[in-house]
Amino acid sequence: MPTPIAIRPATAADIPTIATLADIIWRQHYPAIISMAQIDYMLAQRYNLAALQHQISGPDQWLDLALAGDQVVGFAQYYYNAPGEMKLDKLYLLPDLHGQGLGSQLLQHVVAQAQARQCTTLILAVNKHNAKAIAAYTRNGFTVRDSVTVDIGHGYLMDDFVMVKNIG
Repeated sequence: MPTPIAIRPATAADIPTIATLADIIWRQHYPAIISMAQIDYMLAQRYNLAALQHQISGPDQWLDLALAGDQVVGFAQYYYNAPGEMKLDKLYLLPDLHGQGLGSQLLQHVVAQAQARQCTTLILAVNKHNAKAIAAYTRNGFTVRDSVTVDIGHGYLMDDFVMVKNIG
């Protein structure tokens, strides 16, 4: 049985920790999937002070931290996507902790939060070449609903599967 993690909402004081954690995780996990230039671009775009402040305080969206003891080891960010549908936008865990069930615990927390808000569907987008994450989401009951390519600027594309789980 995996060691339980504590999960709590992020606050403005946590923003530097979230940005640092994202930087560590992305630079360890994504070089085999996307270029370092795209990693730099996406980190700057999605983990700057204003973006993170909006993600923790914007309407109908949440960012929660996963803690092992007093150390922040991961986070999940999610928001209302459509009536009855929550989108998991970010779920990250330090790579050294993969395979211990901690990511599944964080994912189950998001499912519970979505259900508490009367959502019956949870969706997410995952890079088509991120086999490790796709396998983890599949183990947790997600299936591929769509294939999308999104231009995110500066010549970069996100080539993703949209995965879905019925949580109703």
